[in-house]
Amino acid sequence: MTEPAPTPAKAPVVEMTHVQLAFGTKTILKDLTLTVAPQERLVIMGQSGGGKSTTLRLILGILKPRSGIVKFKGRDVTRMSRADLNLMRQGIGMVYQYSALISSLSVRDNLALPLEELTDKSQKEIDQIVSEKLELVGMEDTRSYMPAELSGGMRKRVGLARALVLNPELILFDEPSAGLDPVVSSVIDELIISLTVKTKATSIIVTHEMDSAFRIATRMAMLYQGRIIEEDRPEVFRHSSDPVVSQFVEGRTDGPIGT
Repeated sequence: MTEPAPTPAKAPVVEMTHVQLAFGTKTILKDLTLTVAPQERLVIMGQSGGGKSTTLRLILGILKPRSGIVKFKGRDVTRMSRADLNLMRQGIGMVYQYSALISSLSVRDNLALPLEELTDKSQKEIDQIVSEKLELVGMEDTRSYMPAELSGGMRKRVGLARALVLNPELILFDEPSAGLDPVVSSVIDELIISLTVKTKATSIIVTHEMDSAFRIATRMAMLYQGRIIEEDRPEVFRHSSDPVVSQFVEGRTDGPIGT
């Protein structure tokens, strides 16, 4: 009997190959190579100022590397025109560290804005999408609220709902639990997991919060001195033999970091 042909692996959503980036004389990324598969929840860990958020900006095409290749769904982001970048970004949702809601707009209008600017949907269709996304994050009763009326956790939820309005294939999270107490942080983590599973979105989460990292991740990567020094499943990462990874995960003061 003829053996069935193996199922081909799905193409990566994100590929970064030998990426280098510097601001003036300060080198941020020396040789960053990273691949993200469909529907993964990849957590990138590392020290503050070590290039984690910069990596997200490279994927979005906001920054261009000094050298190397950044691809989204097989297309080289570094070679895209402004028009192509804007089109590409419609497939990427971004959840910012401090939500980045527009203070002068209501919750409803914050979510509606990308739909109004980037699609030709009617106001009725936009209102329906806004309601659906707010319901997904448990914030359907806040449509008329202004951002100043929301708690930190509520703003995070609204920021996540806004990231979902264009049904992105990739969602980028920049320190999603920053500034939250442990209970609210756990709620946001569980929400990220449930929503990415429900929408089948791929996600990249940047954080230095270890509890959140191990709760969310299907795979983890450690960024140190401008390169990925280790990547693996969370259960393997927790018992890493690499002294940098081990020190960071355990939060110890003794070790190669900071010496």
